[in-house]
Amino acid sequence: MDAMTTQSQPMDYQQIAYELDGRVLTITLDRPDKLNAFTGRMMHELLDAFDRADADDDVGAVIVTGRGRAFCAGADLSGGASTFDASKGAGVDVGVEQVEGSDVPRDGGGLVALRIFEMNKPVIAAINGPAVGVGITMTLPMDVRLASDSARIGFVFARRGIVPEACSSWFLPRLVGISQAMEWCATGRVFGAEEALRGGLVRSLHAPDELLPAAYELAREIAENTSAVSGALTPAMFWRMLGESHPMAAHRIDSALIDATGASPDAREGVVSFLEKRQPAFPGKVPADLPAPYPWWEEPTF
Repeated sequence: MDAMTTQSQPMDYQQIAYELDGRVLTITLDRPDKLNAFTGRMMHELLDAFDRADADDDVGAVIVTGRGRAFCAGADLSGGASTFDASKGAGVDVGVEQVEGSDVPRDGGGLVALRIFEMNKPVIAAINGPAVGVGITMTLPMDVRLASDSARIGFVFARRGIVPEACSSWFLPRLVGISQAMEWCATGRVFGAEEALRGGLVRSLHAPDELLPAAYELAREIAENTSAVSGALTPAMFWRMLGESHPMAAHRIDSALIDATGASPDAREGVVSFLEKRQPAFPGKVPADLPAPYPWWEEPTF
């Protein structure tokens, strides 16, 4: 991997690292002595980092990984028995947030998951080791998940006396099916990378020293060869079609967006670069050049 340059940071990142190499950004969970356990501080740093990445036209793709031998061991349980008890003020340590307009404290893992879901840049998880609780649920809204063949994964909530969080009751059944999602969450057991691959949770397994190179190869393929506008619109279309009852809904939005993007400079560049047998240089930026009717789910135009 080429030498990375760390950009100036809007926040004083203490529990993550933010490193841009070419057009690929790496966000690294950076509490290796605590197996990168999730905290309220980490939550705020991740939210800031994803905001920053979305606003930066130089970022073409994002990789999320962990420092050391773990991806993320889940919530930091150092608060003891009251770790998740917001009424005792302890919940803030694992990202439980009181948000204006909400009648209950908001789950911090869910705030991160929702921010990732709204990303205009592709996000790739490179699961380099144990990923448990929020350590795995935060990856569910990411576009692709790769894992080390030594990774261990667990949706352990039932074994901690709580329920799945980080919007995982919405994401997980859509990714792997309701039966597989129920088995993993009902048992709360920790399972190996091979089972995650068989269950469709991860795209591929890699030797530990080959995981990040594989993730960078995929990220660079996206960042260097595809339209940022197309890359933002496609996952928005896919995710939101999952709740529709008839393919006519997809036909309507497909038609509107083909009409909009077909007249764009990106479409012209895509065709001309193909005919000229050269790498494309797409001019479109996100979110500035996202066409109407985006975001169609907020104000339907049909």
